[in-house]
Amino acid sequence: MTRTFAFRGAAALVCLLVGGTAAAQAGKLVLYTSQPNEDAQATVDAFEAAHPGIDVEWVREGTTKVMAKLQAEFATGSPQPDLLLIADSVTMEGLKRDDRLMPYPGADTAGFAAGLFDTDKTYFSTKLITTGFMANARADAAPTSWRDLTKPEMKGMVTMPSPLTSGAALVHVATLAQNADLGWPYIEALAQNGTTASGGNGAVMKSVAGGEKAYGVIVDYLPIREAAKGSPVRFVFPTDGVSAVTEPVAILKTAKNPEDARLFIDFLLSETGQKLAAGQGYLPARDGVAGPTGFPARDTIKLLPFNAAKALADETENKKRFSDLFGG
Repeated sequence: MTRTFAFRGAAALVCLLVGGTAAAQAGKLVLYTSQPNEDAQATVDAFEAAHPGIDVEWVREGTTKVMAKLQAEFATGSPQPDLLLIADSVTMEGLKRDDRLMPYPGADTAGFAAGLFDTDKTYFSTKLITTGFMANARADAAPTSWRDLTKPEMKGMVTMPSPLTSGAALVHVATLAQNADLGWPYIEALAQNGTTASGGNGAVMKSVAGGEKAYGVIVDYLPIREAAKGSPVRFVFPTDGVSAVTEPVAILKTAKNPEDARLFIDFLLSETGQKLAAGQGYLPARDGVAGPTGFPARDTIKLLPFNAAKALADETENKKRFSDLFGG
């Protein structure tokens, strides 16, 4: 039976607890994840159904809090998880730099573009959560590219999440900064055109759906899901490409059960695991697996190039430059 833990702020809420200890035992895995609770439970349930002899205990919180908990465990020499399934590759690059990840050379990455897994096979993308922009259905203009958001007629009409708050926004800013055709001149142009930036993607959704702003930079699934429920919004995949967080999975070097941890990675990367991601409303990372309703075909979506190691090296500078431009 699965033991499930969920954390909210400083308080820890035990959702389900059964007997047993945290000591290593055959057939038990410990997973730390930033997936939403419903998605995490569905993922674990599907894996356990495919591998009935393995019991997965999972801890769920946002990536920042997961990492704070894990770093505290590193400091005491008692890291608990076998596996991490968290939001972004930049965080994974930091763990790789600190020699915390166990390579899995035998992972089957067929169907995954080269940029979607670490070259040393220490972490692997499991889905694509892209960032494009949304428009209120009553907005007059019909922007199709990132540069459209800097046009004079868009002045003061655009909002975006802050990289000081949102991990997806941090990846998005780093992706733009690395792009030779956009770069910091583009981000500066957004600021000069009155674009606002604060909070996370939920705040952008609320602002545009409510009509406070006509356009918003945002992760794909929020407006696509809400539009299907009748919200007056539409999501745009810019013609010049999208940034993406990829919810990578990795095994820690300190894993007590690396053998079953490799099975978990195999499951997530498999066609079955990728169909599960699509069923949860996310774009599969693997080619040839159909996306969820409301998304265009996977091969029509252009991903902007992204170097996670460079993003990690530039993180402090990127946050400072963004804060200087937009406040916060």
